[in-house]
Amino acid sequence: MEQQDERDVQRAAIAQLLPQLRAAARLLTRSRAEADDLVQDAVLRMLRGLDGFVAGPEYAGDVVAALRPWGLAILRNAFREDWRKRRRDDLHVQSQAREDEGQAGGQETMARMRDLGRALATLPPALREALVLVGAQGLSHEEAAQICKVPVGTMKARVSRARASLAKTLGSVNG
Repeated sequence: MEQQDERDVQRAAIAQLLPQLRAAARLLTRSRAEADDLVQDAVLRMLRGLDGFVAGPEYAGDVVAALRPWGLAILRNAFREDWRKRRRDDLHVQSQAREDEGQAGGQETMARMRDLGRALATLPPALREALVLVGAQGLSHEEAAQICKVPVGTMKARVSRARASLAKTLGSVNG
């Protein structure tokens, strides 16, 4: 019975993580439909792997905090697997640009968000995921490095290069 109670708590914690997982997936994929599919895949993997999940002692009973890095790592791995299979990042960027051309907007904020989305889309996946984990998800460089299984210095360099690339790209768009 105790094991069932623990699983129920873990499932509830996964449900609490859904908005964060969806936000990270949206930034990685640049598409609502793809983000939803990615989150669904990640959650299924998390549910299947719950039996093997062990929270570290540093989380002191905070199941949501313990599951967050694990869930983001699963999401990231699912994204990378899918990206490797399709290898059509450039085609997606071009089709996204064509979809946006015929839309009337007029609101500067929406145009800037579109510009940001396009600029994020041009980043290589490793830089984009670094920026998503540190910039959008608010993880420390150490936590993001652990999720990506790279040294902290590598993560810092990726975030720095991603920010510099975005600044350059957005500077030419807005300037």
